[in-house]
Amino acid sequence: MEYTAKQMMAVALSRQIEDGKTYIIGTGLPLIGGTLAKNTHAPNAHLIFETALFEGNPQEVPTSVSDLRINYQASVLWPQYRYFGFQALAARTGAIDAGFLGGAQIDPYGNLNSTCIGDYFHPKTRFSGSGGANGIATYCDTVIIMKHEPRRFVEHIDYITSPGWIDGPDGRARRGLNDKGPRAVITELGVMRFGADKRMYLAECFPGVSLDTIRERTGFDMDLSRAVEAEPPEEAVLEVLLQKVDPMRIMV
Repeated sequence: MEYTAKQMMAVALSRQIEDGKTYIIGTGLPLIGGTLAKNTHAPNAHLIFETALFEGNPQEVPTSVSDLRINYQASVLWPQYRYFGFQALAARTGAIDAGFLGGAQIDPYGNLNSTCIGDYFHPKTRFSGSGGANGIATYCDTVIIMKHEPRRFVEHIDYITSPGWIDGPDGRARRGLNDKGPRAVITELGVMRFGADKRMYLAECFPGVSLDTIRERTGFDMDLSRAVEAEPPEEAVLEVLLQKVDPMRIMV
């Protein structure tokens, strides 16, 4: 079956979700990946949404984390303050396996900027800021979703909104943070991971994507030598994605 780059991203996102584990899911493609995982290989995964809704079991794509379709079979709908308290406690105790994040910029160590471009006090562009992203990146492993462009993959980001591995293996520890951190970065070109030096490397390139394309669209030197070609979407999984999860192609 034919598929688009965005559909490949959605499948790659769903592959990061394991059955029986707990994940914080945000708006956009993470919603698609979470819904796809629940409808295929991870029916018992626990999805937490920042609107304080726990263990929703959406049967088709919600348009945002406030979409009432997330409520289907949910076990808990808490006030926002209780959600933040639970998030901090559960993350510190290891009950949350990972959170899904995005941003405007990312550096080689997975630090994210969703605050501003340029000087903080005189920015060229001001974004919405952290929301709950800093708390997730501080306490949890993360899976990061980005558009693969040189202006986004940069050697030094303009502002650290959400901490990654800071600047190397002991970067978080030197700043009093735990040993959690980014585990993967997923773009329309492939999947990046982090080595023992905590610097990003290319783990998988998507079918049809050349290493030269990835090199040209990354604004820093990245190790491409370990890359393998990603498995294309299984026909049955793609069928679920296109016929059940997002039949109107709202996001994919």
